Amino acid sequence: MIKKLLLATHNEGKIEELKEMLAPWGVEVLSAQDMELPDVEETGETFAENAAMKAETLAEYTGLPCLADDSGLCVKALGGKPGVYSARYAPDSDARIGKLVAELQSMNAEDWSAYFACVLALKIPGEKVRFFEGKVDGMIIPERRGNKGFGFDPVFVPDGWNKTFAEVEGNEKAAVSHRGKALRCFIEEMFGAK
Repeated sequence: MIKKLLLATHNEGKIEELKEMLAPWGVEVLSAQDMELPDVEETGETFAENAAMKAETLAEYTGLPCLADDSGLCVKALGGKPGVYSARYAPDSDARIGKLVAELQSMNAEDWSAYFACVLALKIPGEKVRFFEGKVDGMIIPERRGNKGFGFDPVFVPDGWNKTFAEVEGNEKAAVSHRGKALRCFIEEMFGAK
């Protein structure tokens, strides 16, 4: 049973989301930000490669079990972009959203369908990396709505919803989100709970 877990991220939105979901399991959760650890450069071509790279590097560096996330938005009309480059698509969230919507509008794309994908990689020192995946389908909208969440949340409406991820509370988002699904797979395997 894991008692202490390092999250390989400096992204405050991800840290808050993951800490909230792990709270019921009595795990002490630290982040790379809390420990002032350096960023691990993401040079992989897939979410799994990037997540594994971060988890292995920081688990080796700290000796702690490490959970790393790589996730992103994949837009059909853009051939799956920004994908693994979601965080590097533009300098900040505001610019990333602006660039995405402008690209879709400039190409007169009729299909604004997209999905968020997440791969969590768990590296426990002395063990192989384990992976947990989640995905949520939805649609990009041209106007931003909501001020909760982070990243592309204000322009992403999950299938079956009429709200963006930025218009709902964290627990409501986590119930259907890509990261929520991946983390539930992790919790099920680690703690035997659904």
